[in-house]
Amino acid sequence: MEGKARNHLLLLFSFFFTAAASLQYQTFVLNSLPTPSTLSWPESVSESESSLPLPAPDAESSLSLRLHHVDSLSFNRTPDHLFNLRIQRDVLRVKSLTAFAESAVRAPPRNRSRGRANGGFSSSVISGLAQGSGEYFTRLGVGTPPRYVYMVLDTGSDVVWIQCAPCKKCYSQTDPVFDPAKSRSFATVPCRSPLCRKLDSSGCNRRNTCLYQVSYGDGSITVGDFSTETLTFRGTRVARVALGCGHDNEGLFVAAAGLLGLGRGRLSFPTQTGRRFNRKFSYCLVDRSTSAKPSSMVFGDSAVSRTARFTPLLANPKLDTFYYVELVGISVGGAHVRGITASLFKLDPAGNGGVIIDSGTSVTRLTRPAYIALRDAFRAGASSLKRAPDFSLFDTCFDLSGKTEVKVPTVVLHFRGADVSLPATNYLIPVDSSGTFCFAFAGTMSGLSIIGNIQQQGFRVVYDLAASRIGFAPRGCA
Repeated sequence: MEGKARNHLLLLFSFFFTAAASLQYQTFVLNSLPTPSTLSWPESVSESESSLPLPAPDAESSLSLRLHHVDSLSFNRTPDHLFNLRIQRDVLRVKSLTAFAESAVRAPPRNRSRGRANGGFSSSVISGLAQGSGEYFTRLGVGTPPRYVYMVLDTGSDVVWIQCAPCKKCYSQTDPVFDPAKSRSFATVPCRSPLCRKLDSSGCNRRNTCLYQVSYGDGSITVGDFSTETLTFRGTRVARVALGCGHDNEGLFVAAAGLLGLGRGRLSFPTQTGRRFNRKFSYCLVDRSTSAKPSSMVFGDSAVSRTARFTPLLANPKLDTFYYVELVGISVGGAHVRGITASLFKLDPAGNGGVIIDSGTSVTRLTRPAYIALRDAFRAGASSLKRAPDFSLFDTCFDLSGKTEVKVPTVVLHFRGADVSLPATNYLIPVDSSGTFCFAFAGTMSGLSIIGNIQQQGFRVVYDLAASRIGFAPRGCA
């Protein structure tokens, strides 16, 4: 009997050893928390450009932008403090996106609030959260001649808006507040125009011009004149962009002058400029802890990478802002994770559930059952690493102090038609200056799953709206 028991234990040990040995691993070179870069912009996007002759608007069919992380607008903050602030923003961002999606499902079809003649609004439309409205910004010129300001870019919202003088109430921003009276290209929008009717929440003033309002999940609002204006991006002029000129902007906004909505809706910048840029744009977000290169964004045919693998875009009948894709599974160590099936991420006909790609969310959120299965598979594959206590929203952390590199199981996201193999830095991230690294996924009790920007780092993410698809090109930031 003792011999049989010994043989049984040997077989069991051999099984587990073989299973562990058969997993696929990759080398993870440890990095530290990023320190905020010093803001620097090419001469072509500086104030001196205002005095140069301007090219004809609508001439170029492509557009390239430099992007910077919002941490660059924070001064005298330690890397640890900045990371904690980033996680706080992220929690608020996810809460807001989830609330936005849920409110859209509950709303009657094509429900828009119309304002009364005195300029009041009968209700408001909830959009992405102000303080969590985006993690990346660029510098662009507004008006003619162009006045240069920082604008946050956000794939989770549609309306383009900027703070405007005169201010009824404005928050503090890095640049002077834009004054439309000093722009030759500024024009208000008539109340009864088709453009005004595209707003989800609009009103009229006594001059019979269109008013807009966007309300955010934390109570922040921006209200003002809906207008058209010329935007200048590194010398490229884009005329007649519909934007909100906000005279009353209250709440927890970042130091940027406004927001460039990159969503899928009727008034987003990609939709408005679809004819000129062929409804295509892409971005590549660098890992700031390993690269000094700036992140970038491209509009037009040149945005589409030849090496990208594409997955179809899905349509939510209740919400046109978000970019929905079909996630069918996840692999850890080369093996499909049991318990993670396409049904956990299904977008149903009523608009519930689904998976979205979002540039403003940092940490990927998965529905709770999918996250638990993924986490447990990763823990099993990384059992040789020393565990550390939970940190904030992360429940799978490791003490890697004193090490320069370790072996970790591979992680692959399987979208319909596109397998995205993540670099180790896209799922194991430093959370302090003491050598603690955490698995950069989290669970959510909501049905909405979100692919965040940590998992997108280093890929050129292609939004080919003309072909209704999203692509991922590895090593796309070169």
